[in-house]
Amino acid sequence: MNFTTKIHLEKYNHPIDYNSSIMLLGSCFAENMGEKFEYFKFRNVVNPFGIIFNAVSIEKLIHRVVNKIVFTEKDIFFHNDLWHCFEVHSQLSNPNKEEFLSNLNAILELMYQQITSLTHCIITLGTSWVYRNNNSNEIVANCHKVPQKEFTKELVSIEENVKCIQNIISLVHSLNPDCNFIFTVSPVRHIKDGFVENNVSKAHLISAIHTINHQPSTINYFPSYEIMMDELRDYRFYAEDMLHPSQTAIDYIWIKFFENYINQKEFGTMNQVCEIQRSLKHRPFNPNSESHQKFLKNLNQKIFELKKNLPNIDFN
Repeated sequence: MNFTTKIHLEKYNHPIDYNSSIMLLGSCFAENMGEKFEYFKFRNVVNPFGIIFNAVSIEKLIHRVVNKIVFTEKDIFFHNDLWHCFEVHSQLSNPNKEEFLSNLNAILELMYQQITSLTHCIITLGTSWVYRNNNSNEIVANCHKVPQKEFTKELVSIEENVKCIQNIISLVHSLNPDCNFIFTVSPVRHIKDGFVENNVSKAHLISAIHTINHQPSTINYFPSYEIMMDELRDYRFYAEDMLHPSQTAIDYIWIKFFENYINQKEFGTMNQVCEIQRSLKHRPFNPNSESHQKFLKNLNQKIFELKKNLPNIDFN
């Protein structure tokens, strides 16, 4: 007896392998997926400018990076003892203005170089709800705990989401026409917006992505939101806040992803990496014992053999 409805996925036409160069952008679920890529030692970079939830802000950053529009003093502001930028996440905020600008522009330059060599760009969109700064009339990526009265909350339409997504693709392809895109909608529920409002927000994102999904073969949709809402339709698959997917749910969605989006020829290597990762977490009772020294020797040999074929892999 089957107690869940399974979502059928077709094998991805441009599978990821250990020679792929991957960039993940978007919501906190992009970070969850990035952790999986990192664990299995794929070549990947995750959210260089921090977590960003909406398509408008992602497009704005990609436009800045591709056109090398450097950050200047007019792009930053001082609040609560830190310098912030409305275009990036608060994890980058800094008490030193010069250092902050230097860091932002260093990330911009590095991201430009990364885009030129990407094989896959995975974008996780979280919400269509955005905050517009009343002074600049610009949509922000992060409010940085600036009083809410300084912003106007609004819903990005399907049409505007479509335009942003198309612009993101066009901008990246202007530097790297061979880059493949995988879009997904975050399974995290933004209930602070309201239950109905959250569903409208997700519906706008899904509709926008599917408007362009039938276009170039370089664009694909991975249904992480649908897997969470349907296959994992139970609160036991949520974290304590009942909003974010639990680790079990993240693991399950990752399995669905790698089974269909990663080249099957890499599964053996992934098993080897997983075995090494488990061994690296081993904590001996006696580090100086003969048995542990033998264990370390075998482990180092496994890493050496793996690095002969994949020299970029690093377990440090």
